[in-house]
Amino acid sequence: MTSTGRRSFLAAVAGAFLCPFVSSAEPAAPALMLAGKYHPGLDLGAYWVSEKYDGVRGYWDGKQLWSRGGERLNPPAWFTEGWPAEPMDGELWAGRGRFEHASATVRQLQPDDTAWRQMRFMVFDLPAHPGVFDARLQAYQSLLARLNLSWVVAVPQQRVESHEALQRQLRSVVRAGAEGLMLHRGDSLYRAVRGEDLVKLKPFDDAEARVLAHLPGKGRHAGRLGALEVETPEGLRFRLGSGFTDVQREHPPALGTWVTYRYRGLHDSGLPRFATYLRERPDFKPPQANSPR
Repeated sequence: MTSTGRRSFLAAVAGAFLCPFVSSAEPAAPALMLAGKYHPGLDLGAYWVSEKYDGVRGYWDGKQLWSRGGERLNPPAWFTEGWPAEPMDGELWAGRGRFEHASATVRQLQPDDTAWRQMRFMVFDLPAHPGVFDARLQAYQSLLARLNLSWVVAVPQQRVESHEALQRQLRSVVRAGAEGLMLHRGDSLYRAVRGEDLVKLKPFDDAEARVLAHLPGKGRHAGRLGALEVETPEGLRFRLGSGFTDVQREHPPALGTWVTYRYRGLHDSGLPRFATYLRERPDFKPPQANSPR
């Protein structure tokens, strides 16, 4: 081996020992409980009900705040100062109808202090607690009462007696600007799966798809976006042509961006019926990259 070759070999060996953790892999997403969809027939007496907050899922691991997808978040130091070592699961929320503010705030690499002062961390579970949700509910309420910070809020939970009462509550919160309701089974352990231990109830269905192309508009939309060609995580492709503001048609979501759309049921082909654009979803990762369904 030449001297040049020996130097290259030694450098490679040294690099392997000195930098064993360097990787280009994406950060691992936290193992969070995921919500299924509500359906009539659930034993409502077993569930607690809360508002579904339209924000960005946040996970506090006891030292650092993370997104659902595994991105490290960078709030101002005061926002998490004094937080407990106990992991907390919640929603970073800026208020009803203010998803765009919440999303833009948490994505900033350099935190905007003014923007973060409009944020709340709405805590609804303790992932490391060994008990069932009935016990975890009492535990997170007690924990946050001791913490006593106005921007870290224990999500209120209540019982409902019937499907009709649940629908009345849904209509009430939606009229007030909420996204919907969450139902959490009281006798369930915290498990990082999607199922009936945690379910969501909204007045419409929604899902995510990735932007593949910008299709040009016609008529009054000539010269700007007419529709997005999108693809679901399952590989189904379709077009989203409605639901956009004029500003969004002038500046559409970038190619590769994940977006949320609303729809009313599915065709036999599996494609959504009456799909309309709702918003960008920068924190979304497809199920196989996120956690088991």
